[in-house]
Amino acid sequence: MNRLALILLMLVPVTVFAQDQDTSLTKNQQGTVDLSQTEASLTRNDFGLSNGAGRVESTELAFGQASSSSSQKTKSHPSNKPSEETKRPKTAGSMVGYVEDGIVGSQVRIRFDAGFNNSTPDLAEFFYAKCSCYKLLGGLVPAAFDPNPPGPGTGVPKSLNFQQLYLTAEYAPHARFSAFVEVPFRWIQPQSFLAIPPFPPFGNQGGISDVRAGVKVALLASAEHYLTFQFKTYFPSGDASKGLGTNHWSIEPSLLYYQKLSDRASLESEIGAWHPTGGSAGVPFSGSEKYSADVFFYGFGPSYELYRGENVRFAPVVELVGWNVRGGFETLPGGPVLGVSREMTGTNIVNLKVGARTSFGNHSSLYVGYGHALTEADWYDNIVRFEYRYSF
Repeated sequence: MNRLALILLMLVPVTVFAQDQDTSLTKNQQGTVDLSQTEASLTRNDFGLSNGAGRVESTELAFGQASSSSSQKTKSHPSNKPSEETKRPKTAGSMVGYVEDGIVGSQVRIRFDAGFNNSTPDLAEFFYAKCSCYKLLGGLVPAAFDPNPPGPGTGVPKSLNFQQLYLTAEYAPHARFSAFVEVPFRWIQPQSFLAIPPFPPFGNQGGISDVRAGVKVALLASAEHYLTFQFKTYFPSGDASKGLGTNHWSIEPSLLYYQKLSDRASLESEIGAWHPTGGSAGVPFSGSEKYSADVFFYGFGPSYELYRGENVRFAPVVELVGWNVRGGFETLPGGPVLGVSREMTGTNIVNLKVGARTSFGNHSSLYVGYGHALTEADWYDNIVRFEYRYSF
């Protein structure tokens, strides 16, 4: 069922592009008919002039010049002016800070996150890879022994803070298509460890994390709404032994939606799935299950433009974001000896995010927001986000 959902998500843009080509053809045919009708109407004497000989000649001369000029403009039109298909709808821009941006366009983005109290950082290998503590379990818990776990350790963190800096560039050569790349840098600070002698603590770590790249395809695009298919790939570029990456490739198809509700209000939402294409061995090591697992996610965020000045706009936004972990494992705070691991099928994580975006000038905006976990299972207890975005 999980794979079927992923396949359906990835097939959506193919159908839409086929329909889009048919629509473009119809528009081109209609444009040809309209041009013919316009030329026909210009041959009629609709100027209300008398039929005197001199005036008729002047009228014909002037009309001939106008027709010639109009013809020249028509011929030069394709090279000097973009067609309707390549024009981008005029939107106010995305206001959310955590839900993915469904508007297709060119932009650069600098984002900084500070997360606090991650008690199970190797959960489903979504944040970082399986704890290295499992390689010390040969004589303690033989069934859980793993000779090559890729994650940090061998200490078992009970609480971990982290910061992440994302540098993102997106380019849209077409109104309905864009490509992007995201380079994240991560710093982690373990706050406390399980006090068991075989598992000594480890220090703070930092460096490049797992790089992401992908594309957006707008299935629907207008000034009032966007329905966008996004496909993102995660590259295992972060050093998993330092807690900077997952040690496996992942793909993430999703559907993003932007809807203008009124002159000042809008609603944005997302639904998708994070799918690891690899991962560490589960528990027990000889079992068929992976430590990593599919994670379905969703979110929505209404915003309202509270202030609108000549050069500045201010819009508060509230977002609800959730994840459903479809399997995998986590190392419990009790550790691999006392708590071993548990299978995470059906685990739900829900966060409430509150923030605001301030737009200034024609291209820049700044988002500041705070998130808090509403469920017992979580990726962190609290998170703070700052984002600067420049659109062009």
